Amino acid sequence: MSQAAATHAAPHAVEPAESPLTPESWGKLGMWLFLAGDAVGFGTLLAAYGGMRATSADWPNPYEVLGINLTAAMTFLLICSSVTMVKALEWLGKGDRSKTKMFLLFTALGGAIFVSCQAFEWTHLIEHGQSIRKNNFGATFFILTGFHGMHVFSGVVYLSVIMARALMGKYEDPHNNEIEIAALYWHFVDLVWILVFTFVYLV
Repeated sequence: MSQAAATHAAPHAVEPAESPLTPESWGKLGMWLFLAGDAVGFGTLLAAYGGMRATSADWPNPYEVLGINLTAAMTFLLICSSVTMVKALEWLGKGDRSKTKMFLLFTALGGAIFVSCQAFEWTHLIEHGQSIRKNNFGATFFILTGFHGMHVFSGVVYLSVIMARALMGKYEDPHNNEIEIAALYWHFVDLVWILVFTFVYLV
């Protein structure tokens, strides 16, 4: 009886403890940690913008200085790029590599157009006398939108690398999480822009 009990208990004695972290999850964990730190950076910039605006007596009206219509279109484009990112993940899970690559291309293209529109907006503002040295408005506007624009540009490069790997056949496994990790970054960038657009252009 004791031998049978020992035999029954033996498998439980050698079972390794389960860990919530696996080699496949390290990438996601790393991205979440990066985004958490990045969120602090954006939060600090937004807080500085709000503080300077609240204490400035001659802060310009955003509607009179900034191109709200253009920026609203840019915001809509960035939101659409989040939708195409979701579709890329959906088709990856269904095993359709061609549609996965197509929606990745749409996402990267949306980001590239966004950055191009932002460059046009900056050029227009500089031509009309705005600069990072002119006043607190110019300093906070160009630093905040420039910091975000750098993230969008980095995202476009990131997605381009992912697409290149997809063309090389690296994502045959529908459970591969590299595209999902890229999606985390892209959705974060889109969410931050909605906050920037609201605080800088609308409020």
